[in-house]
Amino acid sequence: MEKEVLEELKQAESQISDRIADNMKTFGVSSTVGRLLGIIYLNRTPMTLDQLAEETGMSKTRMSQVMRQMMSLNIAEKEFVKGSRKEYYKVENDYIQTFISLFTTNWKEVVSKNSQLARRLQDKILRLEEKHQDNFSPEAEKKIADLKEELEQWISYYDWIRRLVEFFESEDILKYVPPKKPSNDS
Repeated sequence: MEKEVLEELKQAESQISDRIADNMKTFGVSSTVGRLLGIIYLNRTPMTLDQLAEETGMSKTRMSQVMRQMMSLNIAEKEFVKGSRKEYYKVENDYIQTFISLFTTNWKEVVSKNSQLARRLQDKILRLEEKHQDNFSPEAEKKIADLKEELEQWISYYDWIRRLVEFFESEDILKYVPPKKPSNDS
């Protein structure tokens, strides 16, 4: 009977891990990241690359690549384990913090790339205007004006996203959308 119970619990944990892996697609992150997140989270203690490779059936090299990605997303970090020379990894064990890390990390990159592009395009337009001294056809003038307006809207949009990211990172979002406490009715 004990064996059956443990097997049922292992299957439930596997379903949670699989769902976490599926959810990663929402953040534009590979399901492998989600799978490792779930495995380490449900293990409830830090794990080595060897343990992760054994658990997933993937190579230690692949586990290393995925762990680097997870650390860059701020959802995993190395942890020192006394008496061991191996590297251990732990993950954020708070789902809300994991969401905030994934959301903000991805959007910060999007904001940065698009803000840089907007500045480059604004500089390009400025150089065109300086070079041609406003000797443009009405069609070219309209295109320039339209593009300038579009870039201003673009910049405003990405500034809004930047401020939204800051709102999440500061955790002010939790003042307006507080997490519900788990009920202990079981």
